[in-house]
Amino acid sequence: AVVVPSALAQHEAPRVRTTAEAQDTRAGVLVASLIPGVSFFHLRGKKFPKIEMCRKGKDTASTPPPVDASHHRRSTMSTMFSVILCSLLLCFRSVDAFSLRPAAKGFAAPLSTRPASSTSDGDAERHLLRSRHQHLHPHATIRGTQSSTILRAATSAEETAIEDAETAIPPPHTIQILMSDTGGGHRASANALRDALSALYPAQFQVDIVDVYTDYGPFPYDQYVAAYKIMAAHPFLWDWFYHFGATPFGLVLNEFFLDAFCFEPFKECLGRCTPLTTEGGGDISAAEAKAQSCATTARRADMVVSVHPLCQDETIKILAHLDSGGKSKAADGRTKTPFVTVVTDLGGAHPTWFNPGVDKCYVPSDVLYQAALDRQLKPDQIVEYGLPIRKGFWPTEGRHADDADDKAEKGKGGWLAKTFGRGGDNQGSSNDESDGGGKKSKSELRTELGLVQSVPTVLIVGGGDGMGGIVEQARAVGRRLNADAANVDASSTDGPAFQMVVVCGNNQDAQKELAADEWGDGVSVDVKGFVYNMDEYMRASDAIVTKAGPGTIAEASICGLPCMLSSYLPGQEAGNVPYVEENGFGTYSGDPTIIAETVSSWLETPEKLQQMQTAALEAARPAATLDIARDIAEYLFERKGVSSS
Repeated sequence: AVVVPSALAQHEAPRVRTTAEAQDTRAGVLVASLIPGVSFFHLRGKKFPKIEMCRKGKDTASTPPPVDASHHRRSTMSTMFSVILCSLLLCFRSVDAFSLRPAAKGFAAPLSTRPASSTSDGDAERHLLRSRHQHLHPHATIRGTQSSTILRAATSAEETAIEDAETAIPPPHTIQILMSDTGGGHRASANALRDALSALYPAQFQVDIVDVYTDYGPFPYDQYVAAYKIMAAHPFLWDWFYHFGATPFGLVLNEFFLDAFCFEPFKECLGRCTPLTTEGGGDISAAEAKAQSCATTARRADMVVSVHPLCQDETIKILAHLDSGGKSKAADGRTKTPFVTVVTDLGGAHPTWFNPGVDKCYVPSDVLYQAALDRQLKPDQIVEYGLPIRKGFWPTEGRHADDADDKAEKGKGGWLAKTFGRGGDNQGSSNDESDGGGKKSKSELRTELGLVQSVPTVLIVGGGDGMGGIVEQARAVGRRLNADAANVDASSTDGPAFQMVVVCGNNQDAQKELAADEWGDGVSVDVKGFVYNMDEYMRASDAIVTKAGPGTIAEASICGLPCMLSSYLPGQEAGNVPYVEENGFGTYSGDPTIIAETVSSWLETPEKLQQMQTAALEAARPAATLDIARDIAEYLFERKGVSSS
């Protein structure tokens, strides 16, 4: 028999849907498909509210690039037809759309009924449990793969040994982070917060990262990720859904359907608990023990954190319902379980991010601070630190690193002393020289990465999925740099005059296509697929061409990289363009030719490049992740009435 540690056993597998629920689901699909279409037809002549954009902290409003009104009216019906068609396609593509969803082999079934192969090895059992929700010990090594720029590699052998030694001992504090993989930034932020809590408070936190819609939502909510990918590939669909969802009617409609279809499934997630033991011949049955253990919040997560815009409203109602013993869904009924929101957008955000019922709301920019105020949050609820970013971009010096080092010395994590440096102030670094605190110089990084030394270098990234027209952009920039090389004094260099690194992410077709191209002698081109050390490639470069994702922009500014924004998703990413432009470290164009010309002008003008690099560093907030994690932890300690030591 397999003995599963109590820290892992408390996390139950998602329930199996009953026949009645499947029938209810089919009706819900039809209603959910038809009502938005009817509503939009009624509202088609009305304007949607403007999107908040960041204008250097000023409270201003703007809209995405204007759309021709006549064209918009003509395309209304075709747009709605596409929306409904996509919903129906998702219907038929889903495994459980019109049938029962069976328990996954060796996982969803109870331990006692799983195949022998899945229960014959304790390590295999722990792997199955971890792979579902990442309800891990803080030193867990699993990484999400849909980051805005790809997550870092697995931890060292020392970390692994520490994890194995401590797995059976549950940490005293538990935090559940709710998200959805609609874009890589949400999971990347969740992972960053988990890592920061582990660094600052070794062995004190168990962090459970849950894709609540995929793992617990009924159809069609469990298809959010697939639907998002379809709409991201066809931005006009996302544009409509985003702006319709931001209208008062859209907000009410969303709340109605979440209450109708997701309250009970999400309550199962938030109410997960550890059954009371029935060993010793007691007269209490297993079912009664489970019912009793679920009746107290002491056996649920100590705190819930949201890093997704659609994880506020329903979560607050469910926590109030659980805290009050089923007596209330009102926000004031949530008396026991702290709930905070960490906004992972940068220059613009959907209204659903902001709910006055939260204990704290962490925002990354001045404009989102104002957006929170506009949504009736009070100033004492709003905290502005910056955007949570991955560990490779954290500061290696200053008080934040010192705190992490001190915690590591008291705990068991000797590996942290190798990660964090000491001394100096807490700023980003362009890494022209080694900072003496653990970060390598640009020259050292180029040597390790196999790049050419002492030549202007541009980094082109397409995100984890390689989206954004990376092939056309890379070819345009490569041709331009090769042409520029002809004007460079041949005596000043023995090799290529310029260098370009292209990271294609999971887009294997783009990688093969670009790797087969002939680029010319004037430019050295290194084509990569999915990489785990994006922080090193950024610090080894002089400029970056990227989609306007918030995480990539925040990371680039920490590395002092001027940003050539090549595309953005309508809605939340539209505000990132003025954020970069008005902070003085980049610009936007969707035309590959203009992108190439702009990058060329930067690389050929050292004074301009240095000015933009300085502006990027001034906008950087490298300590944001550590600040947020510390604030969350201290608030939880305060609510529990315990010491952080």
